Amino acid sequence: MFTGIVEELGEVIKLVGEKGNLHITVAARMTPELKIDQSVAHNGVCLTVVNVEGQSYTVTAINETLEKTNLGMLKEGDLVNLERGMQLGARLDGHIVQGHVDQIGICKSVRQEEGSWIYTFEYDPTRNNITIEKGSITVNGVSLTVINSKKSEFSVAIIPYTYDNTSFQNLREGATVNLEFDVIGKYVKRLTELK
Repeated sequence: MFTGIVEELGEVIKLVGEKGNLHITVAARMTPELKIDQSVAHNGVCLTVVNVEGQSYTVTAINETLEKTNLGMLKEGDLVNLERGMQLGARLDGHIVQGHVDQIGICKSVRQEEGSWIYTFEYDPTRNNITIEKGSITVNGVSLTVINSKKSEFSVAIIPYTYDNTSFQNLREGATVNLEFDVIGKYVKRLTELK
């Protein structure tokens, strides 16, 4: 379980394919605090630490993960949003995030406003995911509030702190992002479909 509050940006320093898997090695300041078997969200995807060495660690993404997320598009030198699992008893500053990406989306536009940025994303509505105005969404692991909710697209407003401390600083029009829709909204939608 995660909150969508990014702890730091990690740098992808090595990518190794093995059969249908991809081993991703990341350099990050948090590395000395990690241990094997620990869960870390990478652009919103929960992955298990399989090796820790010096200032870098390795996680493995299986083929299914690569097909459903943007992790298969990573290149050495890319920055990824990192978050360790939430601690029980701590404040929940973002929203409940599972680290299970529902689908990918495409950045449709980036518009700079006075002191902030508005990012608009489109997604395939046939996957039955929805957003609601002022509801929660996770984009590449970042907990955000939806504005301008439509059937197949939504926007989010990014403040300077989020821009400077997440991979939003490198996100451009046409980029593929990982989307995790609000877990409570998914359950409510499913329950209404069953009636």
